[in-house]
Amino acid sequence: MPIDLDAVRADTPGTDHVLHFNSAGASLPPQPVLDAQMTHLEREAMIGGYEAEADAAERLRHTYDAIAHMLGGDADEVAIVENATRAWDMAFYAMPFEEGDRILTSRAAYASNHIACLQVAKRTGATVDVVPSTTRGEIDVDALRSAMDDDVALIALTHVPTNGGLVNPAAEVGTIARDAEVPFLLDACQSAGQMPLSVDELGCTMLSATGRKYLRGPRGTGFLYVQKDGIERLTPPLLDLHSATWTGPDTYEIRPDARRFETYEGHVAGKVGLGVAVDYALRLGLDSIRKRVQSLAATLRDRLATVFGVTVQDQGRRRCGIVTFSADQKDARSVQAALREDDINVSVSTPNSTRLDAEARALPDLVRASVHYYNTEAEINRFVSALRTVLADEW
Repeated sequence: MPIDLDAVRADTPGTDHVLHFNSAGASLPPQPVLDAQMTHLEREAMIGGYEAEADAAERLRHTYDAIAHMLGGDADEVAIVENATRAWDMAFYAMPFEEGDRILTSRAAYASNHIACLQVAKRTGATVDVVPSTTRGEIDVDALRSAMDDDVALIALTHVPTNGGLVNPAAEVGTIARDAEVPFLLDACQSAGQMPLSVDELGCTMLSATGRKYLRGPRGTGFLYVQKDGIERLTPPLLDLHSATWTGPDTYEIRPDARRFETYEGHVAGKVGLGVAVDYALRLGLDSIRKRVQSLAATLRDRLATVFGVTVQDQGRRRCGIVTFSADQKDARSVQAALREDDINVSVSTPNSTRLDAEARALPDLVRASVHYYNTEAEINRFVSALRTVLADEW
């Protein structure tokens, strides 16, 4: 079902003020998400934070249910945390790595994830093995299959890299992981809210994501999915009185569900707003969102290809809403600043965010223009026109 563009833009007050091509950083939230947060914050101010949280118990339960529905899992397989990196870390650092274990990852791994892999390797004697990419940039599934052996303890994959526009073949990776009975941790930070995510189809045992990007939820929210059969095999790196129960002077019990990866204190208004954001995406339909986002991004790439001195740096058989490019005339930070003066938002993707991919392709800092379904073809035209003006100033 096509997305009602007029309706979603009417729901998005930010579209009246900026041309926002930075949804891979943080999307413009819809009004219902903003209303849900503000209502809860006002309730906290009126009656107290703990009391407002108690009043919101049903809405908070619904957030777990909504995330589980979006992923095709169960609510007790979902933990809500403060961001995607914390979600990923809570799963990764819960793994019982030992000397000789192999962690398989990809060239497009996100910096935070790869740094964690290197730290654990240094601590435990495990090794981090980077699976080669295809000529189009995705993880090479055949190379992954060949790399599998009895020492592989984890496959860690970034579904949609922070740069480059590609969508990694996560379901094919999941099949390999399932056949080998190896845990598979999928970073869905950029894919959640941008496309359908079925944990059964993806074959992942763990999945991390954020609220602020394509889900259009609040900043300070993220979530972790852990397959029910694997929860009790993972010991969280941090425990408190929420994730565990102090059962005696010298004993404790870790709770049996995914909330063992949470801590007691959290952003309650954000959690409420996150549930509303997930509901909003589900009502529109994630397949409809995917189709519109991919179409807008393809149009933007085509238009950018006509701009003198601009090189689109995207890869992948499947591409998403993230569009990256460099300009011969001007560095990425200067382009970003000049566009911002015209109320156009983009971000900059630096080589140290995806160092292995950036070094392999000799990439400079890139301008990252990430579209969402509420953007329009007219905004693409305005963007390209503004970019031409910015770059023409250098000649």
